[in-house]
Amino acid sequence: IKVGDSIETVRFFHCYKRGVDRVFVDHPMFLEKVWGKTASKIYGPKVGQDYVDNELRFSFLCQAALEAPRVLNLNCSKYFSGPYGEDVLFIANDWHTALIPCYLKSMYQSKGIYLNAKVAFCIHNIAYQGRFPFSDFSLLNLPDEYRSSFDFIDGYEKPIVGRKINWMKAGILESHRVVTVSPYYAQELVSGVDKGVELDNVLRKSCITGIVNGMDTQEWNPATDKYTDVKYDITTVIDAKPLLKEALQAAVGLPVDKKIPLIGFIGRLEEQKGSDILVAAIHKFIGLDVQIIVLGTGKKKFEQEIEQLEVLYPDKAKGVAKFNVPLAHT
Repeated sequence: IKVGDSIETVRFFHCYKRGVDRVFVDHPMFLEKVWGKTASKIYGPKVGQDYVDNELRFSFLCQAALEAPRVLNLNCSKYFSGPYGEDVLFIANDWHTALIPCYLKSMYQSKGIYLNAKVAFCIHNIAYQGRFPFSDFSLLNLPDEYRSSFDFIDGYEKPIVGRKINWMKAGILESHRVVTVSPYYAQELVSGVDKGVELDNVLRKSCITGIVNGMDTQEWNPATDKYTDVKYDITTVIDAKPLLKEALQAAVGLPVDKKIPLIGFIGRLEEQKGSDILVAAIHKFIGLDVQIIVLGTGKKKFEQEIEQLEVLYPDKAKGVAKFNVPLAHT
């Protein structure tokens, strides 16, 4: 695969699990950056900092994804073996895979390959768009005819002042369909510049469909969940949940008392997830007989404000449990 100016060899990990072939890209650009004790994240050495070669990394991922269905002889299933072939649907998630429709058209369909293949571009979080200097377009090895799909101007100084390329914009314009995680979010994204983070006009020109997030009811089954001490179903939930609450209190070092209200927050610490509302609310709750557990990382100002709560309220610190566990950057 040609990545920037170099030719790279792509390898794959593969397993067949619960009726699905699961294929993972194997290359030092990915695994070596986050492997072992480096404490590095998927997108950068630490939260909020990107790797300088992220464009090349995700260009590599997109091209590897396009090759996999054609070349991999997957033979773990008794129902199917061999390459999937060309009649496939690619679901591209967020800006990191936004080059897939561009490469599909320029590298394959222009040569009579993948003629029936389609791309659905799925937006999980419009705030992350993959904005880079306009001069970086040459790194993507795409024909000049695609420049206009990436062309983007905003008022921000990062990563560079003025004209940029915007991967998500290109993904929206070049894909066959655009979808997102709920009908409400679809409406929100086209409601204005703020909600659409400057891509609202582009989305209005396309057709965006909201599909409610699904849940794997087998994996997320409280009757069989291996991570819970007490199993329950719809008939036993009332008895089981207080016991699970006490187990959680003990696990995080809070006083075990089923009568104390326990409030939990799991999510990225940023405005979109309501972290500003969370911080303001904690200041009011923390003086009461209540316990609060916060799980997640994100913007430093929110991390610091939550961490400082124990300093501000030392007499109530026993009611606050903090965890600095990084969540997926979407």
